[in-house]
Amino acid sequence: MNKNIQGKFSGRFIVLDGPDGCGKSTQAGLLAEWLQKQDVPTVSFRDPGDTNIGEKIRQILLSPEHNAMDTRTELLLYMAARAQLWAEKIAPALGKKQCVVLDRWLSSTCAYQGCAGGFGMEKVIKIATDCLERVWPDLTIILDVDLKTASQRLDRRLDRMEQKGDIYHQRVREGFLQLAKQNENFLVVDAAADIETVNQKILKHISEVSFL
Repeated sequence: MNKNIQGKFSGRFIVLDGPDGCGKSTQAGLLAEWLQKQDVPTVSFRDPGDTNIGEKIRQILLSPEHNAMDTRTELLLYMAARAQLWAEKIAPALGKKQCVVLDRWLSSTCAYQGCAGGFGMEKVIKIATDCLERVWPDLTIILDVDLKTASQRLDRRLDRMEQKGDIYHQRVREGFLQLAKQNENFLVVDAAADIETVNQKILKHISEVSFL
């Protein structure tokens, strides 16, 4: 049992985020698995989703049938699913001193609807401040990847958000990088390499991070 790692990560809220195709879901799973092996009580969720309400909202958001959806509608639906996930799953887990590893969070809404969608990241953060009990996690890891690499990884039917085109997704990437520069407790990891290499980069970074 690693007491130092246990003490460092118990009760922490960690988010992995980045553009579609960056590998965040895979890396979030590997990170949660590593933490559990270090005897850190760990749970993992995805945003939006992992509640009955959140999964229904997710289906609406990602269905290609809903191409008429306005950016503001997207934003509010994501925020609604997020508020439910916090109340139903994240807050209780943190209250039990579990480490929460989350696939996406507010950083996604800032990059997608705020930057690429043109709503404005500051306005997104203001809405989040009014809607969420907690806006930012203890650590956000942005997995950065170029458009060509990302598109090659999406070897399945694309959902509504993934279908938005290269210009939109380039602005998403720029939004994530801008957000990381402007906020504390953000790490940017080059995610263009293979899964194991990226995982080792993440583990190296989090072993060196100091939480405030």
